[in-house]
Amino acid sequence: MSNITVLVLGIGNLVMSDDGVGVKVVQKLQREYQLPEYVDIMDGGTLGLDILPRLECIERLIVVDAVQTGGSPGTVVRLAGGDIQLALETKVSPHQMGLRDLLTVSALMGHAPREMVLVGVQPGSLAMGTELTPEVEAKVDSLMQNVLYELNSWGIYPASA
Repeated sequence: MSNITVLVLGIGNLVMSDDGVGVKVVQKLQREYQLPEYVDIMDGGTLGLDILPRLECIERLIVVDAVQTGGSPGTVVRLAGGDIQLALETKVSPHQMGLRDLLTVSALMGHAPREMVLVGVQPGSLAMGTELTPEVEAKVDSLMQNVLYELNSWGIYPASA
């Protein structure tokens, strides 16, 4: 299993309330769990093509982000494989352009991850502010558990820190 490289990428803007949820989830994961050396956790911030080199050796990718589902705030969603690209065409994420462009360029360079999962939550607010809304804050642990579930499904079992 050690030859498989996995990236858990949290994206979002920490000063736009619920938009920062992806970053907050991966920060919590980093604080609370020890992961094998072949699993990288990254705060992707507001995403730019400058993180493209980080995708070069990635076989599996988990993205954590605020996702516009049309549901009520706090609704958790899981998208996998081609559903991610399809969803990004309909502006599900505040970062859909950055994420879509990043995945497209990575694929064009021959570095597309073999498996991709997007774990997201419907934001309640994208207004300026550093706090998550109560509906989204209540889902942070659930989102982290979903990331751990995905890792477990790939045979990766993080230890508590």
